[in-house]
Order: sequence, then C-alpha cells, then structure tokens
Amino acid sequence: MNEIALDRGTAGDTLSERAAVLVERDIVAGAFAPGARLAIADLVERYAIGATPIREGLSRLVARGLIVAIGQRGFRVSDVSRADLEDITRLRSLIECEALRLSMALGDGAWEGAIVAALHRLRRYAEQNSAGLREGRADFDALHKGFHTSLIAACGSPRMLKAHSDLYDQAYRYRRVMMRSFEEPSEFIKNHEELAELVLSRRAKEATAKLAAHLASTLALVYPRGRSDDG
Repeated sequence: MNEIALDRGTAGDTLSERAAVLVERDIVAGAFAPGARLAIADLVERYAIGATPIREGLSRLVARGLIVAIGQRGFRVSDVSRADLEDITRLRSLIECEALRLSMALGDGAWEGAIVAALHRLRRYAEQNSAGLREGRADFDALHKGFHTSLIAACGSPRMLKAHSDLYDQAYRYRRVMMRSFEEPSEFIKNHEELAELVLSRRAKEATAKLAAHLASTLALVYPRGRSDDG
C-alpha cells in the first residue's frame, strides 16, 4: 500500500514538473503574452496533462516570478515593465557578481576548463549561424545560458545558482518578447570572450564590473533611452 502511494506521489510530482516546464517554455517563447490569463481547462487540453498537475505546476512558476495567482480566479502571466526589469537586473547583479567572486576564489582547473568549453561552443555556434544569431532559438539560448552558468558554477552555493537560473529566465523573457534589436555576432562573441578572459585571469574587480555592465545591457536594449512605454 505504501509503495503504491509513493509511486503515485512520484508520478504526480513528475507530471507537475512537466507542466511547469511546458508552461514556462511557452511563456519565455512568447506563446503566452504578458498579462494573459492561463485557464486551467485550456492548459489541460494544450498539454494533455490533468488539472491537478497543471495547478501544481503553475504554483511552482508563481514562486519563480513568471506568473501570478489571481486570488481564487486562477493564474495569469506576469506583466512586463521597466521597473520590473530594473528589479530583476539589480538582483542579478548582486547575486551573480558575488557568485562570480566566490567562483574566482574557489574555482579549480575543471571550472576553468568548463568556461573555455562553454565559450568555444558559443563561438562555434556564432560562426556557423551568424545570420540566425537571435534570441528565441532553443539551441542558441541553451549555449548562452550555459556560458553564464559556467562562470559562477564554482561559487559553492546551490541557492545562488538556483537564483541565477530563475532570474536569467525572467530577464530572458524580456529579451525574447520585447527586444527590437540584437548586437552583431562578432560584437556578441567579443564581449563574452573579454568577460571570460577577465574571469580566468582572476581579475575580480574588473570581471565583476564587466559582468554587471553586461547584465545591465539587457535593460538598455529592451528599454532604449527615451522610450517611456512599458510594452
């Protein structure tokens, strides 16, 4: 009896995790617009997952800031605004710069090798797909996030790494849904090469300043100077 109950609980957890992943993917990809209502019945039909795992999956995304609960009426996608992105950027800078300092102090040869490998994969992708280097391509997005994660992977704090991942995804939603332009592939790679070089050289002050400026660039691209609208 206990084994059966445990199996059912494990299956339920797996389904709710899958629901969270699917909804998150569609939010980040722009399939659900900012502020859109997320009707349980519609999501059940869309993903072929039961209502209970869908609700549990949505609750997980509430905790990550991608959706908000509307009292007893359900859920909707979080709105976008300059103030929200400024808050995300501020938190990212605080967490990732500290995680980077810790990684430069604690990182070993394996950590350095992982950064070099992540940069190489990003560079090769840019060389082979220069015309298609755009936000929203799953392969590029994974490589880009992987590079940034590699920089702070030796920080020794699972909570910092989890916060980095969540905040990265929240900022990425802005880039994916709202960004009007994207820097040239050569400039994109150059910026990441410079960041990696500072990190691998353990030049902590310069590396953290470069990372903070890099994180702030998303805000400047999504909300160019002089633009006052939030959508």
